[in-house]
Amino acid sequence: MAFKLPVHCPSCETMLSVSQLSCPECSTVVSGNYDLPLFLQLTRDEQDFIMQFILNSGSLKEMAAQMGNSYPTVRNKLDDIIGKINQLKNKNGKDDD
Repeated sequence: MAFKLPVHCPSCETMLSVSQLSCPECSTVVSGNYDLPLFLQLTRDEQDFIMQFILNSGSLKEMAAQMGNSYPTVRNKLDDIIGKINQLKNKNGKDDD
């Protein structure tokens, strides 16, 4: 079973940060306090939508057909995700990730 990476604190719902990474090959451990990459701060549904967008070469028309939705519905979903990404970028104080 694949475990889903938790991104919010189960106690207070604050965004979690990465504090340790380890190499399974040589057991090297890197510790610190790092923000999650922006993509991982999105919901699983938003991540899946972006993956489908990429796999469909950016064709919202193709995605709408596959999803059984109208083009405007799919376009609105993309606009919502773009808005969320911009909010996260501004909240994190970063221009690029």
